[in-house]
Amino acid sequence: MEATDEQVLDNPVWNALTTVQAAMSEGTRHVKRYRRSILSFIGYDHASAYQPEDLQPWLNEGDYCFLVGKLPVLPADWQVVLELPCAQMVLREMVELPVKTPVEICLLTAADRPEMYELVNRVQPGYYNLDTPSLGSYYGIRQEGRLVAMAGERMRMAGFTELSAIVTDPAYTGRGYAQQLITRLCRQHAEEGITSMLHVSLANERAIRLYEHMGFVTRGEIVFRKIIKS
Repeated sequence: MEATDEQVLDNPVWNALTTVQAAMSEGTRHVKRYRRSILSFIGYDHASAYQPEDLQPWLNEGDYCFLVGKLPVLPADWQVVLELPCAQMVLREMVELPVKTPVEICLLTAADRPEMYELVNRVQPGYYNLDTPSLGSYYGIRQEGRLVAMAGERMRMAGFTELSAIVTDPAYTGRGYAQQLITRLCRQHAEEGITSMLHVSLANERAIRLYEHMGFVTRGEIVFRKIIKS
């Protein structure tokens, strides 16, 4: 894939909602967001004649959303309450790392959604809704019948799929579960001719090192902003 194709990653929410995930969007020709039950992400067309009032109908009073990347001029009653600088990483060539202890990986289904929601929001709250798994494939690892680790797909656009909800119960960290789940998803993407990518907080140095060892490289930095409407 040509490097120029990666330009779609500069505005990932918009480019996902206007291509592969268009059926999961609501909005206008200037602004689109995921349906509320799926994901609290909103995007806008950087190249359009965007106006702040274009955003106004797509967030309810007292509600919040995440805007990823370039920050536009916001409506007067919209406020940024959190900024999370992230590394945007792309898998150039997958490196097969040794596995500490191989475990069974299962494809998660609709029956698992309550348990998935509880695990993600206990470890990494705010970025995951009950219907988020409708965005793609999600895999998990169970121990003693409990879901203790999972990973799946979030934003998808032509040629790229984002890995997300990579979480492990704190009682089970250090066993290589995240590595095994990421490998499963990346192999799936390679078979489909898709490039794997992800976003990780710049403060999460341990995760960044793991991703680098697996073949991911940092394409650049991108900011996730939590915005509320007062």
